[in-house]
Amino acid sequence: MTISAEQMSQWCQTMLAGRAAAPELELVDYLDAVPRLDSLADLPAGTAVAIRGDVDAKPGAQIGEGDIRLRSMVNSLSYGRDRGWKQIILGHIGRKPEGSLAKVAARIGQILECEVPLITDWLDEETMTISAAAADQIKSSEPSAVIVLENTRRYDIERALWKATAEDVPQLAEKLAKFANEFSEKIAKVYVHEALSAGSQDASSVVLPAAMERVALGNYAASEFDGPMRKCLETQLVVFSGLKIDKLDDLEVMINRGTIRHVFAAGSLAMALKKAIGEIDGKPCCLGLAEDPSHADKPYYIPAERIEQAIQMIKSGREKGIEFVTPVDSVIEDGSIVNQLQPDQQQFDIGPKSSELFEERVGAFLATSPQGAVAFHNGVFGMFEDPRFEAGTKRFISQLQRMTDAGVEVFVGGGEGGKALERYGQADWVTHVFTAGGTVLNALGGEPVPYLAALRAAVQRGVARV
Repeated sequence: MTISAEQMSQWCQTMLAGRAAAPELELVDYLDAVPRLDSLADLPAGTAVAIRGDVDAKPGAQIGEGDIRLRSMVNSLSYGRDRGWKQIILGHIGRKPEGSLAKVAARIGQILECEVPLITDWLDEETMTISAAAADQIKSSEPSAVIVLENTRRYDIERALWKATAEDVPQLAEKLAKFANEFSEKIAKVYVHEALSAGSQDASSVVLPAAMERVALGNYAASEFDGPMRKCLETQLVVFSGLKIDKLDDLEVMINRGTIRHVFAAGSLAMALKKAIGEIDGKPCCLGLAEDPSHADKPYYIPAERIEQAIQMIKSGREKGIEFVTPVDSVIEDGSIVNQLQPDQQQFDIGPKSSELFEERVGAFLATSPQGAVAFHNGVFGMFEDPRFEAGTKRFISQLQRMTDAGVEVFVGGGEGGKALERYGQADWVTHVFTAGGTVLNALGGEPVPYLAALRAAVQRGVARV
């Protein structure tokens, strides 16, 4: 199904608008609208199917090392191979254009026990056309073949929407439409999204579905959303931490769902909440360099509008009976511990008093929560990569096991939280660890997952059957 430049412009405006394009929709609405892999069961052998894969991996020496994302694709790839589809995997590795998927293609071949060739130069960006060699190789491949296209981020078109604004879209629409139409005509007209972690506005994730005849969500991605992700919507206790203050938006949306009763916070998010609590309770506190305007260009800086946002969250949350637990001491740059930050100091970890407080409040949560309660843990408590600032994170990981042993379903949002669990604990200390931290925050927070929005839009456009 071809798409015109005008239609592509409207499509991209919707993608870039995010939640503003459909503020009434929640995660479950997107999931209920998107077809699953079984909807493609009628496709005949020999059909070319594009698989947007989770190929951002660094395979180690043998299967099982550094390839968890590749192994997550096996079920969907096997489904297609059993039906004789020609599956063309596309995706990126890292953010740098020069990265190659050569090792990834080789590892996929090892996992599937078949040859998986890599097509290197598959797009001519000057003419925005798929190369004849790439098209011929796919056309001449045998049924059940699996092929990998080289790193999509080698091409500027893949990254065209990363920093684009609504005003930029009309100038990009013609090229994006040409790219999508060429792909549909010469690579595949059927598209399966099996890249749980692909949360960016990549053209391969949010543009290509517009020109497809059929689209679907892969088995692994669907299982993550339909199982643990939906369960996280019932969270009663949330642990939110990290350097990015924009997580405050995600926390706000999660709180507004009405299930959360306990918020444990660390990092920049906690600094904003702590400042807000001080303002409300008439006990002002200093956030150190985090509120110094001369550090406004730093990632740890917390602008005044974020404090105001936190104030409103605390007031609203307290009315709902929500408990907010924030640090009461900090580890600063020289490794010393202070109860109150001074203007020239920066927090690098929570202190021991904060850890004691968190443990005490976890105990209170367990004493009052029913069996099967849900907890969601995201992020780390400090610069845990440095041994001087790992104590807070390391100590709290054991609390995840404590909650699990008490019958709480504990979910870890991937990213650094997943790394911390791997470093300081064991996988069976929690119910589930996601492999895609950013996607999980989008799904549970304020913005729709871009590729779910694209798949739903494809359904609305009539290119897919549920």
